[in-house]
Amino acid sequence: MGGRRAMKDISLKALNVWKKLRQTQALKGLSMQFTPHQIHGIIGPEGAGKTTFLRHIMGLLKPDQGEIIFLDQDSPVTFSKIRELVAYMPQTQSLYPELSIHEHLEFFKTLYQLPEEDYKNRRQKLLHMARLEGVTDRLASQLSGGMYKKLGLICALLSSPKVLLLDEPTNGVDPLSRRDFWELLYDLKEQEDILILVTTSYMDEALKCQQVHLLFDGKTLLEGPPQEILKQKDCKSFDEVFLQYDSSLEAL
Repeated sequence: MGGRRAMKDISLKALNVWKKLRQTQALKGLSMQFTPHQIHGIIGPEGAGKTTFLRHIMGLLKPDQGEIIFLDQDSPVTFSKIRELVAYMPQTQSLYPELSIHEHLEFFKTLYQLPEEDYKNRRQKLLHMARLEGVTDRLASQLSGGMYKKLGLICALLSSPKVLLLDEPTNGVDPLSRRDFWELLYDLKEQEDILILVTTSYMDEALKCQQVHLLFDGKTLLEGPPQEILKQKDCKSFDEVFLQYDSSLEAL
C-alpha cells in the first residue's frame, strides 16, 4: 500500500471510444475529460451507454477503437498501476444479506489489507459521514434502500480511493434517501482529494454536479458546468435539453 500514497491527483480522459456489443453500437466515438476534486455527472436516459462506459474505465471492457487514459498529475499512467486507487460501485451491489455493517467493514478491511490503525480511523470517519454509527450491528438484509446504498459506498471508500465511480447510485431509492446520499458525496468532495464520477438518468441530479457530461445514444453531446449548459441551450431543465437533441438526433 506504500506506493499508492505518492499519487496525488488522478484524472482521466476518454478519446474517441467506440464499442459494439453483440449487434448494438453501444459507444460511438465517445470523448470526455474528468478532473479531480469535482463531482462529475454522466447524464443520460436508459440505454445511453453510461454503464458500458464505466465498465471501460474499470478495464472490464476494451474499446474496439479509441482509448481511456489515466493521468497522475498530467503524466499518463497505466490502469494496472492505479487500480487500487479506483473504487467502483455498480448498479447491483454485491453485499451479503446475513452480514452486519460491522462485518462488512471487517471483510473489506481484510480484502484491502488495511493496517489496523488506518482501518480504525477510516471506519470511524466513514460511519460518521454516512450516519451509520449507531446501527453497525444491523444486517444488510435489514437496511432500508438508502442505508443499503450508503453501506455499499463506505465499503468502496474504505481503501481511500482517488477515483470513485458510481453507477446509478440513487436508482430505486426514495427522494429523502437520494438527498442524503448526495449530501454524503458533497462531504466526501470537501474532505478528500478525490474525483467522483456519477452516472444517473435522473435529470435533476445534473444540477448537483460541478461538471456534467451529456450522453445520448452512445455519443457525447455536451460537457461543462450544468448552469452554463442550460444557459447555452436556453433551457430550464436537462429534460428540455435532451428533448431538443431527441428531436434532432438524425442531424447529429
